Amino acid sequence: MSTIDIQAPMAPVPATRLRITARGRRVVVMLAALPVVVGVILSALAGGSALASGDLAEPVTFETVAVMPGDTLWSIADEVAPGADPRVVIEDIKRLNNLRSGMIQVGAEIAIPIVYTD
Repeated sequence: MSTIDIQAPMAPVPATRLRITARGRRVVVMLAALPVVVGVILSALAGGSALASGDLAEPVTFETVAVMPGDTLWSIADEVAPGADPRVVIEDIKRLNNLRSGMIQVGAEIAIPIVYTD
């Protein structure tokens, strides 16, 4: 004897929308931001590991000049290298002293490349 199994047709299952709670949104944002945070932390910790070696660098010799009231980089450049273009001398002085602008303080010691003091 054989058995026949008859099933009723299944009703279509309604599609459900994924609903995420506020807590779930925070978890998703935290998981998405985690690689960025880890990358920033690792780069901050490893940032100081680079070492500069002076093997290939030329030694720089210089003399210093004290800045007096009324002195500017232009007047100092004109005084130490009267025959040179002051703009070039100023750029060399700024590079040697790591100056970002032409502002200098009275009483400061400014390094002058030895090329201009000979």
